[in-house]
Amino acid sequence: MKILVNADDFGLTKGINEGVIDAHINGVVTRTTLMMNGMAVEDAIKLAKETPSLKVGIHLTLSFGKPLNKLETNLLTNDSGHFKYTSTEVSLTQTEIEQVKIEWTTQIEEFLKTGLTLDHIDSHHHVHGWQDLKTVVQELSTQYNLPVRYTESLKDKPEQLLTENLWLNFYKEGINDQLFEELSSLPYHSIEVMVHPAVVDTDLRQISSYTDFREKETQILKTLKVKEGITLI
Repeated sequence: MKILVNADDFGLTKGINEGVIDAHINGVVTRTTLMMNGMAVEDAIKLAKETPSLKVGIHLTLSFGKPLNKLETNLLTNDSGHFKYTSTEVSLTQTEIEQVKIEWTTQIEEFLKTGLTLDHIDSHHHVHGWQDLKTVVQELSTQYNLPVRYTESLKDKPEQLLTENLWLNFYKEGINDQLFEELSSLPYHSIEVMVHPAVVDTDLRQISSYTDFREKETQILKTLKVKEGITLI
């Protein structure tokens, strides 16, 4: 079985960046995923360039912060200029869908300007799995020749997926040191594990409800031993 351990929210805060790098160098994290509108993007880019063994994807955003393209995303934001959406899937108008594609293209292009190699596409709060955005995600995957994190909406397009499935249970009360034992019983050749390592800092406490569990994740990710028959990718 091939297992990809992917750390979300890289670039959101410096504490998250620190936790991701620690869980990669001293643990089982193999990839991370960068939020281009995070609070510590430049710090994340610097650390990624200093850690070339860590593959970096893009964590497309639609439910956090402000868009990077301020001119062509007026339907996506509220009066404060922040994205108006939450993690809850909603129906989008055709014009909103077009603006999402413009914004996500901008986010990808800004990533490419960093000089880092873009590894894959995923998103904050799994918004790339929204049914109304399926075509946008497929088009971006094709345009940039990038695999996409598994979502139910794309399971009929396995050639565009990063892995056969996605493990979401390493989260809150599901965080435990039996991760690889649990995964070994699944009927997949490849699976991605979504994780959230971090050193909890003030910025994180101000913007996220998921805090102390992140430090628990970091510690366990640094103690896990890879079982026979598992290859980390």
